[in-house]
Amino acid sequence: MAMNRETHRVARIGLGALYLVMLTPAARTWLEATMTGHMLLQIPLLAAIGFAASRLLPERWQHGLLTTVGGAVPCVAMAIFASSYWMLPRALDAALASPLAEAGKFLSIPLFIGMPLALAWRRLSILGRGFVWSNFYSMLAVLGWLYIAAPVRVCNSYLVNEQVHAGWLMVKLALFLFTWWLASFFIGRQPAPREDESARTSGNASQTHLA
Repeated sequence: MAMNRETHRVARIGLGALYLVMLTPAARTWLEATMTGHMLLQIPLLAAIGFAASRLLPERWQHGLLTTVGGAVPCVAMAIFASSYWMLPRALDAALASPLAEAGKFLSIPLFIGMPLALAWRRLSILGRGFVWSNFYSMLAVLGWLYIAAPVRVCNSYLVNEQVHAGWLMVKLALFLFTWWLASFFIGRQPAPREDESARTSGNASQTHLA
């Protein structure tokens, strides 16, 4: 138990340090210099911080938050809505132009994307998780294709070539993640032996030993 508490404490310190580093002007400038860094590095990292922070909360707190929100379905809906907003070009432009929008990004992505997904994930069925994954893949692929096909800049803060590069990476990432998710259904663990087979095996072993 003491080891578990110590591990959680170290994890919380590391997570807090990572979040503070991402808040620094140097880290923000580096990640937001390109559309790829902004959309495919900074935003996912902020969501991952929220996800991990939720998992580090005590179980009773997680259960209480999930009950307060209304269950797994409202959590998933919140995460989908918030992630859809922060994938829009206008949202990226606003974050770069307004300190208030930038602060909103650093607060809303961990709180409204990462944490709700972490709270809901264990309670979701296979169909529910499949819905979340398929929604994410399709949104990533469609938005990436729009970035590639758009004849003009859709995000005023980035050049057209950066937009096209980010779009191709989004499409490739969506295809890779979809393939990985699909393959996980065919590559599973070995089924555990049934109780009657286990009992029969142990019985045979005992008879052999006595003989």
